[in-house]
Amino acid sequence: MAIIKVGKDDLRGRDMAMSELKEYFSALSARKGREITYNVRTYGCQLNESDSEKLSGMLEQMGLTEVTGEASSDIIIFNTCAVRENAEDRLFGNLGIVKADKKSDRDKIIAVCGCMTKVPENVEKIKKSFPYVDLVFDPQQLHLFPIYLRDAIGKKKQLVNISSEDYIVDDSLVPIMRKRKFRALVPIMYGCNNFCTYCIVPYARGRERSRDIAEITDELNKLASEGYKEVMLLGQNVNSYKGLNGERFPEVLKAAAEIKGFNRIRFMSSHPKDVSDEIVEIMSSYSNIETHLHLPLQSGSDRILKIMNRPYNREDYLKTAHYFRDIVPGGAISTDIIVGFPGETEEDFKGTLEVVKECAFDSAFTFQYSKRPGTKAASMEDQVPHDVVTERFGRLLELQNDLAFKSNQAKVGKTEEILIEGQSSTAPDILTGRTLSNHLVNFTIPDELKDPSKTADDYEGMLCDVEFTHARPYSVDGKMVRLK
Repeated sequence: MAIIKVGKDDLRGRDMAMSELKEYFSALSARKGREITYNVRTYGCQLNESDSEKLSGMLEQMGLTEVTGEASSDIIIFNTCAVRENAEDRLFGNLGIVKADKKSDRDKIIAVCGCMTKVPENVEKIKKSFPYVDLVFDPQQLHLFPIYLRDAIGKKKQLVNISSEDYIVDDSLVPIMRKRKFRALVPIMYGCNNFCTYCIVPYARGRERSRDIAEITDELNKLASEGYKEVMLLGQNVNSYKGLNGERFPEVLKAAAEIKGFNRIRFMSSHPKDVSDEIVEIMSSYSNIETHLHLPLQSGSDRILKIMNRPYNREDYLKTAHYFRDIVPGGAISTDIIVGFPGETEEDFKGTLEVVKECAFDSAFTFQYSKRPGTKAASMEDQVPHDVVTERFGRLLELQNDLAFKSNQAKVGKTEEILIEGQSSTAPDILTGRTLSNHLVNFTIPDELKDPSKTADDYEGMLCDVEFTHARPYSVDGKMVRLK
């Protein structure tokens, strides 16, 4: 399938639609006697979060005002995920909840986008069971959202627009409303060519396509000049990046690290087959690249990895993990693991536990296998009984929780630099942030360091040194010793 590069001239229709919608919403605001609001509800990964920032940016340029959380608004957009079944269940449940709001306000717009819309069964379900949804469109066409929104409003009937094309649009051509004032999400490539047998992403996000490295570095320089402390390089398989002139991910990572102003460079998500020694060596060479590697394992059984279409084996994986531990001092490894993949035996599962023990993962995202319509694994025989999956999952959690706790315990007594993310959810007088190794830290400010003129929000994006005093299963407690 051809990849369509979208240029500025290709977006004139979108810009015209944005101008028309700005006039429409201005008139609607005058008629209602209040601001017109929007709410983007995001499910799934950081790339979905990035997409939501672009949707918000376009809506802001149309003159709308954001409301957060589950609050009612004039436009509600559900930006969906298709990786796990529970994300789909949440969407359909929430669509049922907003039905009453739609019935009481004819002007309200409800839209669904994201990866779920690339699964035909989901689109048919929306058409049949949720006819009051105004607009359905897929993630590849995000840049055309204003056109579809204008058409949906004008037609007053459900508009479904799902494309078979793969587009690449530079971020500089799409308005972005970044949600965090210290962290910028920067997609460097889109799509996936791996076709793991359990995963819907290649069907939902299309083939791999990478941005021009010059466009990426221009954006990074602009973000640094605007004061962003942390940048996250994103891709469905970020380290399979391939630029127009053959540039590879190590070149992007080095370019980002050499830009003055960034204290933290992060990247995800990685595929073990593409994590080269060169990438690990670059991570160890630059003090502003996080000492954290997300390395999805999925299974510790070579037999299951082969059925999953994961082109590495247990030995390859362990070699990468051990090399990272050897040359990145204080580094942390996180992972993804699926329990109960079709055909998984007790021996296969024990292989996973063995790798988990050997790698001593600092954190892990663990999942019970769920069928994804359209994937090869969904039709495989020898599906593992639910009670067996649940029992195995419990054993994995027990092991991983113990490893995560030990990782946090190893921090106690040390002092490290923290990038402050804001107020902790645990208490109003506690701040939260992360170490360079991505450990979550909740900490207090001693009276002698407190600034009575500052609120918790004022500290967001600042750097400080924190002494770690206590370990918890999923975080570390501490106290600030110096604000930088």
